[in-house]
Amino acid sequence: MQNPPLTFAVPKGRILDEALPLMARAGLVPEAGFHDKADRRLAFATADGAARIIRVRAFDVATFVAHGAAQAGIVGADVVEEFDYSDLYAPVDLSIGYCRLSVAEPAAGAASIDGSTHVRVATKYPNLTRRHFEAKGVQAECVKLNGAMEIAPELGLAGRIVDLVSSGQTLKDNGLVETARIMEITARLIVNRAALKTDPRVGALVERFRELAA
Repeated sequence: MQNPPLTFAVPKGRILDEALPLMARAGLVPEAGFHDKADRRLAFATADGAARIIRVRAFDVATFVAHGAAQAGIVGADVVEEFDYSDLYAPVDLSIGYCRLSVAEPAAGAASIDGSTHVRVATKYPNLTRRHFEAKGVQAECVKLNGAMEIAPELGLAGRIVDLVSSGQTLKDNGLVETARIMEITARLIVNRAALKTDPRVGALVERFRELAA
């Protein structure tokens, strides 16, 4: 009985643009429809039919792989650390998608928004944010947002934000300054631990990416 195609999850956006050449060198070349902006499918066959590629939100990449719906994928280290799934293994740093997860606040400061015993932070990374502030002995009240973090301080929703920073221009344009770096981020190859143990194709894929990233 022939094995079903491997399912490989990739994130929409900037990391994907950098990952596609690396994927091609590893033998994961998506069918033509993958590049057609009018094609609204989420799953695409590879050119050789040996795998299928699903294109989802970055946070969902980790969830699909951790629960075994996809055997492998590519996602930023920020997502791996935020979810900390026990069934997720990130064996290869792909050295692409460089950015950082940082704390930022208005240039005038954030004290007017914070409570007397805690700070209020707008972020889509509540776990990483709480851990960062706890390490400093500070309680963080996290306001979960999925985007538009930079406007939160101006509107009084939170005194500061925790978000991804690349050039820092978006922060500057919104009157914010970077006050701390939580972690440096690159994209990682992630695999489902059970699939790695039971499907030799997953192990072979890890080795191909490891050679490419060396």
